[in-house]
Amino acid sequence: MSSMIKKTIFNTFIGAFLCSIPFSGIAQSNDTKELNAASNVKNEDKIPVDPNVKIGKLKNGLTYYIRNNGKPEDKVELRLVVNAGSILEDDNQLGLAHFMEHMNFNGTKNFKKNDLVDYLQTIGVKFGADLNAYTSFDQTVYILPIPSDDPEKLEKGFQIIEDWAHNAELTEEAIDGERGVVLEEYRLGKGANERMLQEYLPIIAYNSRYSERLPIGTKKILENFKYEDVRSFYKDWYRPDLMSVVAVGDLDVATLEQKIKDHFSGIQMPSNPKKRETYDTPNHKETLIAVVSDKEASNSVVRLMYKDREVSEPMTTVGDYRKAIVERVFTQMMNSRLNELRNKPNPPFVFAGSSHSGIFARNREAYQSFALTSETGQLNALKTILQENKRVQKYGFKSSELDRAKKEISANWEKQFKDKDKRESARIIGEYINNYLEQEPIPGIEWEYQYTMSQLPTITLEEVNGLIKDFLHDDNRAVIMTGPEKEGLKQVTKEEILSLLKEVETSEIEDYKDEKVRENLIEKMPTPGKIVSSKKDEKLGVTVLELGNGAKITYKKTDFKNDEILFSAYSYGGSSLFSLEDHNQVTFGLGSITQTGLGGLSLNDMSKVMAGKIARVRPYINNLSEGFNGSATPKDLEILFQQIHLYFTSLNKDEKAFRSDQAKTKGFLANYLSNPQSYFREEFNKFQFGKNPRYTGFPTPEKLDAVNYELTYQKYKERFAGAGGFNFYFVGNIDESKLKQYAEKYIASLPDTGKDETYKTSNFRPLSGTHEKTVYKGKDPKSSVNIVWRGETAYDKSEKLAIEALGEILSIKLIEKLREEEGGVYGVGARGGMYKIGPSGGYSGYRFSISFPCGPENVKKLTDAAIAEVKKVINEGPTDKDLAKIKESRLLDYKEKSKQNSFWLSNLQNADYNQITIESEETYAETIKKLSKQDVQNIAKKYIDTGYILGVLMPEKK
Repeated sequence: MSSMIKKTIFNTFIGAFLCSIPFSGIAQSNDTKELNAASNVKNEDKIPVDPNVKIGKLKNGLTYYIRNNGKPEDKVELRLVVNAGSILEDDNQLGLAHFMEHMNFNGTKNFKKNDLVDYLQTIGVKFGADLNAYTSFDQTVYILPIPSDDPEKLEKGFQIIEDWAHNAELTEEAIDGERGVVLEEYRLGKGANERMLQEYLPIIAYNSRYSERLPIGTKKILENFKYEDVRSFYKDWYRPDLMSVVAVGDLDVATLEQKIKDHFSGIQMPSNPKKRETYDTPNHKETLIAVVSDKEASNSVVRLMYKDREVSEPMTTVGDYRKAIVERVFTQMMNSRLNELRNKPNPPFVFAGSSHSGIFARNREAYQSFALTSETGQLNALKTILQENKRVQKYGFKSSELDRAKKEISANWEKQFKDKDKRESARIIGEYINNYLEQEPIPGIEWEYQYTMSQLPTITLEEVNGLIKDFLHDDNRAVIMTGPEKEGLKQVTKEEILSLLKEVETSEIEDYKDEKVRENLIEKMPTPGKIVSSKKDEKLGVTVLELGNGAKITYKKTDFKNDEILFSAYSYGGSSLFSLEDHNQVTFGLGSITQTGLGGLSLNDMSKVMAGKIARVRPYINNLSEGFNGSATPKDLEILFQQIHLYFTSLNKDEKAFRSDQAKTKGFLANYLSNPQSYFREEFNKFQFGKNPRYTGFPTPEKLDAVNYELTYQKYKERFAGAGGFNFYFVGNIDESKLKQYAEKYIASLPDTGKDETYKTSNFRPLSGTHEKTVYKGKDPKSSVNIVWRGETAYDKSEKLAIEALGEILSIKLIEKLREEEGGVYGVGARGGMYKIGPSGGYSGYRFSISFPCGPENVKKLTDAAIAEVKKVINEGPTDKDLAKIKESRLLDYKEKSKQNSFWLSNLQNADYNQITIESEETYAETIKKLSKQDVQNIAKKYIDTGYILGVLMPEKK
């Protein structure tokens, strides 16, 4: 479970290279009648409800939503939605809405303490990853995915969510046992961000109840509340008229509806229910300012908010929906301008974005801007955002910007529409939850697509430009700055902010200039090469093409998604082939070297060329290899191939653009190690790997400044000098004839260097055996424990499975012992792995680890308890029940993941990279079934019955 704030301060809008056909051609590629029908609706018409969802209400007031959806197969997603959260707590109940969420997993009428989690694990449902819940200000949502092809499992699933609704036992013993777990979650949330939030929340949630009702509550009340306090919250607010059951999955609607009626019709409404109040955030005339700093703050952030004067009303009419489309167009254009600024020399921020979106309160929205800055750049970032707002207010946007925004939005909608029948149930179900809680419309993707596509051409510059006049105003304005506090760093003052607001308001400003760029990514097309051979593995459905220049292309055509092709590539070598001197001069520049643009186009130029196209390629150079990751729609696959070609042949040489990206990196990382957890990770890594001559540690500003750009560019060109030795992988809805055509044109045309390269293995071996490292950092009473076993060994497929299973089994036992029995942790996990080619040295080996956060006073006790669980498996082996849980979970995971493009892309590349075979579903299932308790016990004896490395984070000594 997690305490989660659903409403964010700012919904960031990160621009990406999105691709589609020119907007003017969209309408011609779709059903004209449907688009015409969508364009003929009137603004006052009500937004329809998706006919694919069945909505009903029981006599007791409970609302339900049901939809049949076959992806993934044999699975149904269940949600119990409670329209009650921390905002409804009395003063003596702070934190108990969230505490109640925890209690529903600690004993109900039909599932005694721990029985619920134990049962679900036996049917392959993992605690935390699958089974979960969250509490926010205004709602509590329980999450339960269950198999739908077994009537008994389905019945038990509905019995579980019924029990959550009204059958929690709330015994004194269970309540006291859970206090420790929730207090550990409370402890986990402490730190710089929480301390700063406590200071600026009263600015955002001015004079409102929201500023006093953070879901986690207070330590004093969590430690001392009376049993009746949590029982009272459950009795008052867990009732049918404040509940919804949502069921989406691979089962017929009638069966799901009957289950809901059977399990929830009998829940009685209280005779005198408390009124479910709604709470607002009052208006304020003055500009509210909060400048907050903390010694452990790792980032510098600027927020500018213009809170709406009026409460927001639910979107109910077609006119309301059209207004939302106009706002999206506005947001797209504004963020494109901000993104251009971040890509220029001396960028004013690391990242920035703006939107008209929700704040904490359900019924309030605001025009909000957000910027991540360098530690000295907050005022400049605020000035830049204010100036861009003013520029749009005075001059408006350009028609060329509007055209690009429409292309981007239409491309995204086209992709969603094409994949409408391939959406997973977990991605659909959120729409119905929001409809119940906030009356968000649910017309269905068909209507939304058709209506949006019919309206986009009619949206004018005047409409979009007019929005900012309503967004900007002197009242209800707030500025929040958060950042590090350290010696020599001058803090921004409120007076400086007020002065800046006035300065920008009265200053002159020039209009935006939209520089025109060429239309094509590649100016001169390459001369195609040849495919010299083609082989197909019929069983796996995989085809391998050999190209004339030595490159190899492996592809698998799937129907998992209609509008998705995933891509990756690798070649052995990487930075292992650099001399030690060269390695140390370029390591921290390899991430920025590709941020200079392609084929003479800067990043900003490329974003214009790529408007409306969905194709992304990202090169990388790591220790042992170099390659690419990417994706595209089938329509834009050629654009992806063009990018691949250009990254080999035409990466821009532009030191200014390179240094600009390095400046953003420095701004982001300058105070990263102020966070105690980040500092601990870095120190523990240094302890384990620091003697490696190639260990470079954390990228400090000094190390970034010392990067040799000329050498970095040279090394990039060396690693991507030709396609010989590269292995390319494509998975998705592939047109095979087109893929072969593009392969010959853009990859087979690349040179073959004639080198048969591989990586260089290292003689260095990281720390192993018995060692201990304690790091003192942070003022909060928080600790972290990492226990690591590692070593060199020959790779063995069966041992790999056994050590992975050992990690999964120990995770179950550690949750039972450290969380449920001791109440000493919020989360704990173990993980085992074996690799044939280690990521740093190129040798084969294994790694096993256990990690958890806890209180400093419990470090030794809980570490000893964790090691005792390890010893128990070594001496006795796992139980039949725990091994069966792992087997069931793995088989269900494989069944679901093997219907995903990402699964096949990863497995195809890993098989070649590690020179191993891919298992079919049948052989995988056989392997899992053969795994025995003795296999797991033997692997534990072989690899973790030896010394371990213990890393501990402790707070600073006072």
